[in-house]
Amino acid sequence: MLKDINETISFLNNKGIIAPSIGIVLGTGLGKMIGRIEIDVSIDYSEIPHFPVSTVECHKGRLIYGTMGGKKVLAMQGRFHYYEGYSFQQITFPIRVMKLLGVKFLLLSNAAGAMNLDYKKGTLMLIDDHINFLPGNPLQGINDESIGPRFPDMSKPYSEFLNNKLIQIAKEENIIIHKGVYIAVMGPNLETRAEYRMLRQFADAVGMSTVPEVIVANHMNLPCAAISVLTDECDPDNLKATGIDEILAVAAIAEEGLIKIFCRLIQEL
Repeated sequence: MLKDINETISFLNNKGIIAPSIGIVLGTGLGKMIGRIEIDVSIDYSEIPHFPVSTVECHKGRLIYGTMGGKKVLAMQGRFHYYEGYSFQQITFPIRVMKLLGVKFLLLSNAAGAMNLDYKKGTLMLIDDHINFLPGNPLQGINDESIGPRFPDMSKPYSEFLNNKLIQIAKEENIIIHKGVYIAVMGPNLETRAEYRMLRQFADAVGMSTVPEVIVANHMNLPCAAISVLTDECDPDNLKATGIDEILAVAAIAEEGLIKIFCRLIQEL
């Protein structure tokens, strides 16, 4: 793995991507933040050695390097999911590349379903903790101690420092941001009523991503924070059919608050 990572880093260095300080992963329907970056380099995933290629239609599949809030940032416009057929090691490969390129903080976003009925669609949820319901773990297999420990601690997977700053910024900007537990499932189908009844006993929101990246970030001692844009309300007793178009429409509206919060955080780091 380290050989592949170093080959990717060499390629990116040669393209002018040097020592970014903040990494960003943009989830489903959450690509407008790219417009806030003064772009120096934009590369399609298909051109990058050892990178998977995003197959989800609403994920652009580009790596963006530039300046935002006075900081050098490296942003993934589109992520990878287990349901696309990739291994967990492939899904999280870009996070390892970011860390070894010099990234000091990782900010992630996703679109998720609100199972806590006090949380309404179109609002944001800061992830305080998570549950991995995916059928695997990116740390499976032989461990390279030069990258991270065999048994990394996960008692605080999300940076308290970053989370506290995000909560304060949201308060100052008058943006509603809940705090809760996110549970990652395989997908790609949305859940049944019975599944929502089960899952809501454990978590406030459900999605199909983020957890593998956070596990790897912790493995490599990379402080991270993640915000879910709540795109639908998952009330099993009043469940309505929803589709990707509706999810994207809600994400686009709520994304404005997400962008404002992340931009201010980056400026203040």
